[in-house]
Amino acid sequence: MTNKFDSTSTADEVLAGIDLTGKRFLITGVSSGIGRETARALVTRGATVVGTVKDPAKAASATSAVHNAASQGGGNLKLLSLDLASLQSVRACADQLLADGPLFDAIIVNAGVMATPFGQTVDGFETQFGINYLGHFALVNRLAPLLAEGARLVVLSSQAHRVADVDLVDPNFEHQEYHPFVAYGRSKTATSLFAVEFDRRYRARGIRAASVMPGNSLTDLPRNFSQEELQGLFETVGKARAEAGLPPGQLKDIGQAAATSVWAAVVADKDAIGGQYLEDCAVAPVNDTPNPFADGVRSYALDADKARQLWAKSEELIII
Repeated sequence: MTNKFDSTSTADEVLAGIDLTGKRFLITGVSSGIGRETARALVTRGATVVGTVKDPAKAASATSAVHNAASQGGGNLKLLSLDLASLQSVRACADQLLADGPLFDAIIVNAGVMATPFGQTVDGFETQFGINYLGHFALVNRLAPLLAEGARLVVLSSQAHRVADVDLVDPNFEHQEYHPFVAYGRSKTATSLFAVEFDRRYRARGIRAASVMPGNSLTDLPRNFSQEELQGLFETVGKARAEAGLPPGQLKDIGQAAATSVWAAVVADKDAIGGQYLEDCAVAPVNDTPNPFADGVRSYALDADKARQLWAKSEELIII
């Protein structure tokens, strides 16, 4: 797969010259950060985007620039209420979309939380596992009939998947000490494994799924870190990469952070990226060095057997 994009490419550069009129996308979490920029880039090219937000009234002002881009580019943004911490909300959102009827050319699973203090969702799941993974698992599975032939599922993972594999025995930290970043890493490994198994189940329909590492950027995702903690994290990352002989990690601007999402959803050869983990607008190499801040994907995040086991465990935990 020839690739002319890299870590410095922006979402606008990836979509340059592409007309998305008539194309329809669902993006979770469009009120800020990467999700908002992803939506803006798509509607600018004429796409219709259904964007989920926790509170549509509050999100109206936050997404005003996206609405303006849509009006100028011929696209459309519709906001839909979704609280991923509540399976009742997930089902209500999915049922509304199913009742509306139009198919999606891609679903981009973008919303998430990072390194939260220990807590539980409405349904009793550990917060990060519940929001980042299980809520999306329930939503996407319920909406699978709305994926058009040849559609794509893009699931945002993270470099943090390198911190920890999933725990299928105690996913909710009921019998072990809770560590916020370990929980975050597990939830992002889970999202990658979700893409692996979804891709296996739906590729016969021409539907392909991939997970995405967007890159590190200063969005409001690390809202649970103080400024000192965030600076300390950056220093830890830099030291770990230097000790491994790696170049300093790149801090992307928001346009660059959204590039791989739109590349996967629109531009990339879907059969080349199906079941893969992507970073910097390319299929990432497998890199099993234990360094949590190295590039590439740990093999456990692409393990087909583990992906099947996680899917089965998820079905035990929730009723889709």
